[in-house]
Amino acid sequence: MEYLEENWTEKELHHLAIKIEETLSFISENPNLFQISDVKKGIRRVIILNHNTLYYRFQNNQVEIISFFSNRQNPTKRRLK
Repeated sequence: MEYLEENWTEKELHHLAIKIEETLSFISENPNLFQISDVKKGIRRVIILNHNTLYYRFQNNQVEIISFFSNRQNPTKRRLK
């Protein structure tokens, strides 16, 4: 979050926040809506604004956000629990 605050404008951060809220609303309505991740079993992913990917899992009737990853980084830096 610190990186975003230092390198993104207020307008970009606001737009990102809106997209994240929209995406979380979609996930809450249908947790299986987005693509299954090929990185780890049981985890799904959704691309937000082409620059970021949200990784989550749905279990025990709850959505757990695993990671919010910048797609501009080296994919080997993804850490999914």
